[in-house]
Amino acid sequence: MSVKHFINDPSLLVNSALRSLTLTNPSVALDADNKIVYRRPSHAPSQVSIISGGGSGHEPSFGAFVGSGLLSAAVAGTIFASPSAEQVRKAITGRVDADKGVLVTVMNYTGDVLNFGMAVEKAKAAGLRVEMLVVGDDVGVGREKGGKVGRRGIAGTVLVHKIAGALAAQGASLDQVYKVARLTADNLVSVGASLEHVHVPGRAAPDPNSAESLGAGEVEVGMGIHNEAGSGRAKVELPELVSTMLSQLLDKNDTDRAFLNVNSNEVVLLVNNLGGVSVLELGGITTEVVKQLGSWGIQPVRVLSGTYMTSLNGLGFSITLLNVVNTDIGGPSMIQLLDYPCEATGWSAPIAKTTWEAKNTATREDATGSDGGTKPSGLKADPAAFKDALSSGLEAVIAVEPEVTKYDTVVGDGDCGIGLKRGAEAILKHLKEKPTTGDVVVDVAQIVAVVEKEMDGTSGALFAIFLNALVHSLRVLAPGEATPQVWAGALKQSCDALSRYTPARPGDRTFIDALYPFVEVLGKTGDVKKAAEASKKAAEGTRGMPASLGRAVYVGGTGFEQVPDPGAWGLASFFLGLAGITPEEDGWETV
Repeated sequence: MSVKHFINDPSLLVNSALRSLTLTNPSVALDADNKIVYRRPSHAPSQVSIISGGGSGHEPSFGAFVGSGLLSAAVAGTIFASPSAEQVRKAITGRVDADKGVLVTVMNYTGDVLNFGMAVEKAKAAGLRVEMLVVGDDVGVGREKGGKVGRRGIAGTVLVHKIAGALAAQGASLDQVYKVARLTADNLVSVGASLEHVHVPGRAAPDPNSAESLGAGEVEVGMGIHNEAGSGRAKVELPELVSTMLSQLLDKNDTDRAFLNVNSNEVVLLVNNLGGVSVLELGGITTEVVKQLGSWGIQPVRVLSGTYMTSLNGLGFSITLLNVVNTDIGGPSMIQLLDYPCEATGWSAPIAKTTWEAKNTATREDATGSDGGTKPSGLKADPAAFKDALSSGLEAVIAVEPEVTKYDTVVGDGDCGIGLKRGAEAILKHLKEKPTTGDVVVDVAQIVAVVEKEMDGTSGALFAIFLNALVHSLRVLAPGEATPQVWAGALKQSCDALSRYTPARPGDRTFIDALYPFVEVLGKTGDVKKAAEASKKAAEGTRGMPASLGRAVYVGGTGFEQVPDPGAWGLASFFLGLAGITPEEDGWETV
């Protein structure tokens, strides 16, 4: 659990966050005293107003959903605490147009239901037409534990807001908006899971050894959006976790949780980030959910993936399924209402209705020029010896990965060793599957294609440029035998080509420090072992050398004084393996 925050005063945090909504959407205003975000008066036709809200900490819900085509106003409490009835009453009676009626939607939590309900009754007593809808979509707590309280409201609520807001924007009556909103709520099921509880700014840090804290690798299935307990804890990988969550949503035989028979031929999927999951990981989670829904016979007609309702910086996600049914009002369908445009910063669904319905499956898979094969050059080498030497060098790179990773953790971002290992493993796989031809231009060109595919980032680009230049240089020197002097000449030309794309030179603490000495000594002596030893010596010499290029420039500190450059170390290891020098023979001590 992270207990570090940029703003530690919870009151300042909530108030400044609410203020930001007026900065990012000029059509909304803030009643700061009552924490009400509302749409500014305009000349737009009058419509049913929709109000929601709840405790802060669930952003972008609810304030960021205020805007044309969605909510008319949102009322915020303090973090994880309901706003007061008076706050809500002022929103209903003074911050929205009430002449066409007002729909108040609230999630099923006792404080919210009581305070919003009291405000609704006061507004009715004052003569306003107001309806209230309580949304409870969570199946994380079953019927037995939920008892009279019922299901909690979680991320599925935003679909109720979107559908009701779109219908209101099209001029529907309060009765129609309420009917469709309730129909949507009745056809929702959601469940969440989290790897951590969250820390509320301003509160004391919890005891990490308490029974409430989750252990390493432990996930809580069904955790609520206020740190509430779910249905249980387990140590599972994502596929098993998703399988458990989908079973809770869809298993008709689970009498404790079979709240909804998802039987429509149209189902909407919402994968919601609880606040702390990276965009990258949420993408992986979404793919897994869609994949497993297929085994239930469900192909969602809409897939929404993003941050809609959070639990501060919760390291978790929730899955929501909307069973699309007929709205029975003779007007737009639920899908059309979901697709209807809105102007609210919190709603993230930019794909147009026409794009979804086109169901375009076309791809571009025509062969590219690189697949046409490389023409033989006549520059020959013994294919078995070439493969053996190259394999030895690649295996040395794989063996030294832990050291390279350790060094790069000190002076970089820790990915250098993994990147080199991934490239080496891919080339070894290629060598096993595709025999070398004995034409070095053809063989190196095939390796270039592997490097370009498997090695990314800056180092991947540099190696690809160097190897492409090497193919060209070798072809220029063909035909004949690929002697050490021929290799040295081609490598020298490749170094010259690489220098046009990077300012790195020996002394800059990069892999160049290990490359140039190898090429130079090989050219002078024709001895691969002496060239590899020179590369090793130069790599060792980068220890204590300040960086002039690369991420190490920004890392700072004194780590560079204790470890060599990771890229130089990895490349020197490759040259030692290429020369057939083992670590035992070389006496290369681990730093």
